[in-house]
Amino acid sequence: MKKILMVLTSVSEIGDTGEKTGYNVAEAAHPWKVFTDSGHFVDFASIQGGQPPRDEVDTSDPVQVAFTEDETTRAGLYNTARVDVVDPAQYDAVYLVGGHGTMWDFPDSEGLQKLVASVYDAGGLVGAVCHGPAGLVNVELDNGFRLVEGRKVAAFTNDEEVAAGKDTVIPFFLADRLEEQGATHVSADVFEEKVVVDDRLVTGQNPASAAGVAKEMEKLFAVVIRQEKAEEQHETETLRAEKDAIKAAAAGDED
Repeated sequence: MKKILMVLTSVSEIGDTGEKTGYNVAEAAHPWKVFTDSGHFVDFASIQGGQPPRDEVDTSDPVQVAFTEDETTRAGLYNTARVDVVDPAQYDAVYLVGGHGTMWDFPDSEGLQKLVASVYDAGGLVGAVCHGPAGLVNVELDNGFRLVEGRKVAAFTNDEEVAAGKDTVIPFFLADRLEEQGATHVSADVFEEKVVVDDRLVTGQNPASAAGVAKEMEKLFAVVIRQEKAEEQHETETLRAEKDAIKAAAAGDED
């Protein structure tokens, strides 16, 4: 079992428009289902802690309904930890949930930057979808390079911002900012699913890509788990061989 930390925005309003926002429920719910169905543990954190705001729940989506009604999930979301007090060593992966609010509080959160860098530097996975990759902006690794530098990534596109009517409201175009930091932005058509895997970084373009991001992360987990089991088996066989050698030596001494 692996531990995944989902990080959520604490911003409840889109700029100064008065339009309510928060984390995108679909982008949290569908990965949550993928992870929990595989037996992994999902925890929650947010930029400011406490109960994060959320976008509207699509009640026609049974996964979103299950997510919002799950008692463990409700308890976890009731009082999330602030990202700057989270111990990254406790988690095997961090997953950045989207929602337009992330454009205002993810990029400049030093706590989030340190969390993401620490998980990745320790060999963990980093996932992000839609506007969640705003949390990859300004993340610098131990080697001095930015996390996205030289990597292929997916994120909400400029055309999707226009289609959503948010192009004149957002503080910057996310795809452009990622490319300014050295990434290659890879996209599909507007609102079509697109998931990009680059080493241990998995990113998705929009809400339709959320489950796909989690599934690709799950594939990477499966490889790690197989490696861990192989190492455990090797250690067990080595220990058994050492004990057998000791027993054989003792038997030889008795003769």
